[in-house]
Amino acid sequence: MHRPTLSALLALTVSAFPALAQMPEGVTHFTLPNGLETVVIEDPRAPVVVQMVWYRNGSADEPPGKSGIAHYLEHLMFKGTEKLEPGELSRTVTANGGMDNAFTSYDFTAYFQRIASDRLPLVMEMEADRMANLRIGEDDWQAERQVVLEERAQRVDSDPGALFSEERNATLFYNHPYGRPVIGWRAEMEGLTREDALDWYDEHYSPNEAILILAGDVTPERARELAERYYGPIPAKGESAPRIRPQEPQQRAARRMQMTDPRVAQPVMTRSYLAPERNPGDQADAAALTVLAELLGGSMQTSVLGRDLALTGKALWVDVGYDGLAVDPTSFGISMVPADGMAPEEAEAELDKALTTFLETGPDPAALDRVKTRIEAARIYALDSAHGRAYDYGQGLATGLTVDDVNDWPDLLAAVTVDDVMRAARTVLESDAAVTGWLLPAPPAPSTAPDAQPASAAAVPPAAPASAPESPAPGPAPATPAEVEG
Repeated sequence: MHRPTLSALLALTVSAFPALAQMPEGVTHFTLPNGLETVVIEDPRAPVVVQMVWYRNGSADEPPGKSGIAHYLEHLMFKGTEKLEPGELSRTVTANGGMDNAFTSYDFTAYFQRIASDRLPLVMEMEADRMANLRIGEDDWQAERQVVLEERAQRVDSDPGALFSEERNATLFYNHPYGRPVIGWRAEMEGLTREDALDWYDEHYSPNEAILILAGDVTPERARELAERYYGPIPAKGESAPRIRPQEPQQRAARRMQMTDPRVAQPVMTRSYLAPERNPGDQADAAALTVLAELLGGSMQTSVLGRDLALTGKALWVDVGYDGLAVDPTSFGISMVPADGMAPEEAEAELDKALTTFLETGPDPAALDRVKTRIEAARIYALDSAHGRAYDYGQGLATGLTVDDVNDWPDLLAAVTVDDVMRAARTVLESDAAVTGWLLPAPPAPSTAPDAQPASAAAVPPAAPASAPESPAPGPAPATPAEVEG
């Protein structure tokens, strides 16, 4: 698997010390004896600091039949310890002028606070306390299970786009747990228990399975002192182990699906491809895919699909998305809303034509330079946010990258060539590991059929290609969030 063991991480950390001069200014990296990896991003411009604790576990690590347990425990982490009453951590942060929250994804679960820098010891003490001493009362677990079920009802069950995303992800991944929703399947969520939550906590919530990020008005010396004081005494729960997950078999056939719902205002097409992720020391393909996504759909005015489809009146909206920060192979996606009155088959044929032309001609070198400049500008602007910089290191380390990998990423993006983009485009856009889906409006169910369902999803035969053999194209960023916050 892609995430190194604890011993490998420690070796990487030790070997990195001679190269500390290459670290970005103000960034420090160290690991405590109990395995807690720590990154400090010093930024004294305002007397504010962000603390983030990332755990290297998420919904894709859940055992079969227990989907939603990672997000469920995230909620229960706010239920207190022997020292803290339920909700007291958040109340204390708010009373001190700060804010806090948490989120769960496929590959990680993270908790954060943003607070005045002189209150950093206060939030570190509380966060360390719940890392080691979580208490889940007999009443808490049932009430909070109902909360996450209601969250699913609001965010997923009432949103046809989110339901469609669940169907699409379950179709794209035959075997990998990325095909399960982060929030969980409702039937399995209803069966989660206090014992399930405590088992998950005992197995995964350990300093050697966590990353501490401190960003803002804090010096490296002060950060280390506080980390050793509050997190250092927490013992590791055994040795860190590689994340062993079911992997995708070879996919030999592109798939199609269609879902209708009376709540949908306009047809939406998505194509989702399996795509490589960023790996330690091996991020070149992911960098090329990142640039490819921007070239194809990063701007409605200047991107390939924006220019060929949106500006010509063939589509109301197009988008291309790719995020390689994942432990295992991820997805590359294209979304399109056809022009009013255009049949789905005609719109899809126009998309295929634009993609075929791109594969034949490649990107204009000047356009490639503009895209890389825009990516670099966005990165520079992002440096203004301590929270954003903390997120970059946290997500990178939580998905198996090293600090050096995170630091190298901008240079890798800048080095992408036309040949790199075309190699990535052919790898993804000509692959059969893909799903093409349409989410379509539908008339309301007849009032005489009280048991009629508002939505339906069904496989449909492939549409006849308009010009060239249809290549499965990528799908958009999922409507169901890859991260579930709160």
